[in-house]
Amino acid sequence: MPGMSLPQGITAFYQYRHYEPAWNDGRSLTQLIAALEDLRFDGLDPFEYSLSELKQKHANLPNMTSFTQRAELDLLASRACITALVHLRMGKLDPYKLESQWNFSSPVLDTQQGLTLLDDAIRQGNLADIFQLARPQQPIYTRMREGLRHLYGIQSAGGWPRIPEGPTLKPGMVDERIIPLRQRLIAAGVLNSDHANGKQFDAALEQAVIQFQREQNLDVDGAVGRQTLAVLNVPVEQRIAQVKANLERGRWLLHEVNGDFVWIDIAGYRIHLYRAGKPVWTSRVQVGKPYRSTPIFKSRISYVTFNPTWTIPPTIFKEDVLPQIRRDPEYLINHRLSVLDGKGNVLDAATIDWQSPGNILLREEAGPLNPLGKVVIRFPNPHAIYMHDTPSKSNFTKGQRAFSSGCIRVERPLELVELLFNDPQRWNRESIENAIATGGTHDVGFSERIPILLTYSTVGITDDGRIAFKQDIYERDPALIAALAHKAP
Repeated sequence: MPGMSLPQGITAFYQYRHYEPAWNDGRSLTQLIAALEDLRFDGLDPFEYSLSELKQKHANLPNMTSFTQRAELDLLASRACITALVHLRMGKLDPYKLESQWNFSSPVLDTQQGLTLLDDAIRQGNLADIFQLARPQQPIYTRMREGLRHLYGIQSAGGWPRIPEGPTLKPGMVDERIIPLRQRLIAAGVLNSDHANGKQFDAALEQAVIQFQREQNLDVDGAVGRQTLAVLNVPVEQRIAQVKANLERGRWLLHEVNGDFVWIDIAGYRIHLYRAGKPVWTSRVQVGKPYRSTPIFKSRISYVTFNPTWTIPPTIFKEDVLPQIRRDPEYLINHRLSVLDGKGNVLDAATIDWQSPGNILLREEAGPLNPLGKVVIRFPNPHAIYMHDTPSKSNFTKGQRAFSSGCIRVERPLELVELLFNDPQRWNRESIENAIATGGTHDVGFSERIPILLTYSTVGITDDGRIAFKQDIYERDPALIAALAHKAP
């Protein structure tokens, strides 16, 4: 059980039952075997939970006459059941060992409550109910399970067709490759099966391609070029592994998804505001480049800065700005940058040895060209990460939006600020615009410090409940997939 080792959990279980056997009839074992087999759709391997041995012993149950045989079966079944329930509730893997920045809390379950629920489920013959209760109680998890079941069906039928390489497929073209393209889009759920035939790239096919591109965070042009073709041709086996990895992430995280919070979907380039567990606002974001990735963590939003100045972070200063200053003597003037010492005092830039500048800071004053735009939304964290406006608005229209140096650029940030204030008398859109119009840099705290979750998931759910896949921009999936493939201890 959570909070104790597996042997301790098994001992506590039998102590709770006064050492009465738990699996001494065929019905309870039949239900356990069915529940373990169903773990396949949670992305877990049922055979890691002694499924083969349990099936064999279940078939031989009428012939088991010795106490030792019965005791061995009972312990085997209890170990399998408790391990599976803990993995469903907590995750099979420890995220702290896989994610160096992880600071989310672990799911909790009262040990006494868990023992009571398990004992009642066995005695009342409804073991499937406690397995379902152990899973994250969120629609996205249920939809991912359903999506994995669907993908297994596609795999059993031989997978989806591969579209041969060739010139970009565009509306109006006639091409043999359009036949497998239609089949592939039907498998994705974006093209009706009534449109299965035909070599011409017609209007229905174009709309299906556009929908596929939107759902997969691709640049939307309605044509099947190299990028779209590569995503279409990802094998179903790889997508199955991807869903398994994200079901595990769900078991780590989805207990956090309740109440009021802001959710940054890094790989999906989206931000969501939830009230009472329901989404009330969403927008697009830009996140960190792969070599300056946005970290995964949680915090609480504390205050907003209107008309922010921008103090250039040390890494950006060293790797990006300093080489440009050395090449261009006018760089500081053209970018409205002031030079500061470690205490914030302004220095004369002409006195700085730019080959060895020492402990200095560069600050860009507030204004329309400032990289932080009109507003910054801040929350304490050791990574110097925050959300902010940006003058680079055109990048929001792109499918892949990993453009920043780690911070989160928010489209329509003033809408979010108004919602976070949640005070229409003092801080409505007009008063926010007036605060910005002063041109002065100033901070305003939030009376409610709403949680913010920065998470990474490469599977999403469409509006009609299908799964869609995101690019693994930070290449986090392979390590998780490999770890899941290792047999549980």
